[in-house]
Parts: sequence; structure tokens; C-alpha cells
Amino acid sequence: MELNSLSAISPIDGRYRNTTAPLAAYFSEYALIKYRVFIEIEYFIALCQHPVKQLQSFDKNRTEKLRDIYRDFTEADAVSIKEIEKTTNHDVKAVEYFIKKKFDDLGGLEDYKEFIHFGLTSQDINNTAIPYSFKLAINEVYLPEITNLINQLKAFAAEWANIPMLAHTHGQPASPTRLGKEISVFVERLENQLNLLNAVPYSAKFGGATGNFNAHHVAYPETDWKAFGNHFVNDILGLHRSQFTTQIEHYDNFAAQCDALKRINNIIIDLDRDMWTYISMNFFKQKIKAGEVGSSAMPHKVNPIDFENSEGNLGIANALFEHLAAKLPISRLQRDLTDSTVLRNIGVPVAHTLIALKSTLKGLNKLLLNETAINASLEENWAVVAEAIQTILRREAYPNPYEALKELTRTNTQVNAQTIAEFVDGLEVSDAVKNEIKAITPQSYTGI
Repeated sequence: MELNSLSAISPIDGRYRNTTAPLAAYFSEYALIKYRVFIEIEYFIALCQHPVKQLQSFDKNRTEKLRDIYRDFTEADAVSIKEIEKTTNHDVKAVEYFIKKKFDDLGGLEDYKEFIHFGLTSQDINNTAIPYSFKLAINEVYLPEITNLINQLKAFAAEWANIPMLAHTHGQPASPTRLGKEISVFVERLENQLNLLNAVPYSAKFGGATGNFNAHHVAYPETDWKAFGNHFVNDILGLHRSQFTTQIEHYDNFAAQCDALKRINNIIIDLDRDMWTYISMNFFKQKIKAGEVGSSAMPHKVNPIDFENSEGNLGIANALFEHLAAKLPISRLQRDLTDSTVLRNIGVPVAHTLIALKSTLKGLNKLLLNETAINASLEENWAVVAEAIQTILRREAYPNPYEALKELTRTNTQVNAQTIAEFVDGLEVSDAVKNEIKAITPQSYTGI
């Protein structure tokens, strides 16, 4: 069966292909091969700009032609590399042979071909290509999407800033709040965790077979290869070169990024569940789209499916981020191969996260504020002003105020405005204090 959106095993390449398609440019097999070619070419160019005697005669005017090898990289090029891999049984070596063939095609570069992949091991390529593409995906796809979500929440926080709403702690009515403030809670949390994500460097390994530039140093002992590696990774690639590594990057910073993304996802799960609950409480209704069906059996239903879809995808994403963060920093001695197959899945949790972000935003854009229901819930729960009353009575040195309010409100009978007013009238306090207390309503007792 030909691979397409219907035959794909994973829903991120099947059902959700339209949503996740932008990530193919960073995490597909094609993308991995392309970024390997990119690293190899830029490494060769960097060697030509460094005092390696055999490369001093390289015509610098041909540099942009070399860059065209990755700038004009096509799917057909990737297929040709996969064909070479059938013989080499090594994916990075196939890239090296592909570039050597390109050198042949350009002509006049035969003397320089052996400086392609000079002194490197495959992980010098993989552990720079992958963090490079990961950084691009985060900056160019993920950050714009999470920013869209945060901006929508900010807009709601401003729009609903003065909407009083019954709060719930332990699922029970609690001191009133404002809807806009509750939305601001999520804005602050997301922005704080996003700052932590952005603070983590995109680390890369670049140092030869076991991280010591052995081959480089033995060939050119007079060259400061550590300085070269730092310049290549930090300045040219815009990554952060780990100074002491084994054959592979130690992935500690990558684990931190996974953990940061997981924390952000947890906040969004919390948001999804709150929105789902507010909808179930009728605080929000949802916009109805012509032709859509809410339930196959119950025609009246408009289900909060976008928040549910988001929560499910975030759960899958977090399970994978958890595994990546826990597994990748662990490698036997100078390396084992377990990181290789695991790291190929880096795009999967990002894809599920992208699906979730879009679903949450879609759900938010369907919300219709139901002020009537919100106000009714406040009116039905006058008992929540008991905290305010007993606090004022404490201020006035009234005897046992907490206990007095507990006796009034901790019953199974309805407490309403009249009940509260009658209670206040019976207090032995001044008329001014009584009037102060009577002015308190569930709608006004919302703090600052």
C-alpha cells in the first residue's frame, strides 16, 4: 500500500497531516539528510577558511556553489543518498559519498574531496544537525503557535477583567474571583515557563571519535582545534558546543528542553480541563458551526471536543518528552547506539504538541461567555461572603466570628441575601459596620 494520509500508521502523518505538515521541513528523514549535508558543507568551508595547508589553494569564489548543494537540495537528492546507504549500510557515510559526487560534478575539486568529513565521526554530524533543525522548528513553528495561544488568552483576560465569577476549591463554591484574573493565571504560567525554555542552550557535540579531536590533532598538531570547534558550532551554526563529551552529546540541555516543553504542556492540560469544566457548568456556551454534528446519538449536544483533543495529544507528547529526557542523557561508557533510534523520534512529541496547541486555540475561539449563568451561580451561593463578614468582625474584635458564620452557613439550607441581612441585623455592632457588611455581595467580593 502506498504511503499517504490514509495508510500512515501514525495519525500525525495521517489524520493530522495538514496540521503537522510544517514540521516535515525539520524532522522528516528528508530533513535529517538535508541538515547533515548542510553541516558537512559548512564544515568543509570552515576548514578552507582555517590554516589547513592543503586547502589554501581552494578557490573561495566557489564557496557559494558549495552552499548550493544544500540550498538546492531536493527529494531526489535524498533518495540518491538512501540508495548509496543500501551499499554503505551507514547513513552519514552515504552523505559523505553524495557530496564527493557533487564535487566531481562541479569539476576541479578532486584534490579537496578527502577533506569532506575530515577527522569526524558520524555523531559530529548528527549531534549538530539535529539540534540545529530542532532549534529552527522551535523558533519557526512552535514559538509562533504558543505565542498565538498566549495572545488569545491575554485578549480574553482583558475582555473579561471585570466579570465576577464564583470560584471553586475542591469542587465546592469558594470566594468569588474575576474571570479575567483566572485567565491571567495561565498567561503568567505559560510566559514564565517559556522564558525557561528559551534560556536553555541548544547544545551540540563536535570533537571527533571520542570528543578529543584525536584525528584532527594528529594530522595538524599546531592547530587549536578546540577554538576551531567552538567557532564552527557557536559562531557559524549558532549552537552551543559542549566542551567535554564522549562520542556523543550528553543531551543534558536537550533533556531540560524536553522537561520545559512538558511543563508548558502540563499548563495547557490544566487550561483545557478548566475550560472543559466551565463549559460543563454552562459558564461558556460554544459557537455552533453549520453542518457540524456534536453527537452521533444526541442531536442537541455541542461537545468540547477541541479541549479534549488537545488534552489527549498533550498526554502522548509528554510521555515521549519524558522518555527522551530520561533516556538520552544515559549512555554506556563513551557511547552506545540507543540514543540514535530514540533521537529519530524528536519530531513526534513536537507534532502532538502542535496538534494540541491548535486544538486549544480552536476551542478558545468557540467560547461564548454566558454571563447569565455566571451571575446565577453567584446568586445561588451567598454563603461565600461569610469569609468577608467574619473577617470584618475579627477586625471589630467581635467574639467568635468564625464560629458564628460557620453556624449560619455550614448547613444544608439555602443561604441568600435575605438570610445574610437578617444575620447582620442581629449582630451587636455599629450601624456603620452593619451597612459595610450589607454592601458586600458575591458579585462585589472579588478582591483586587
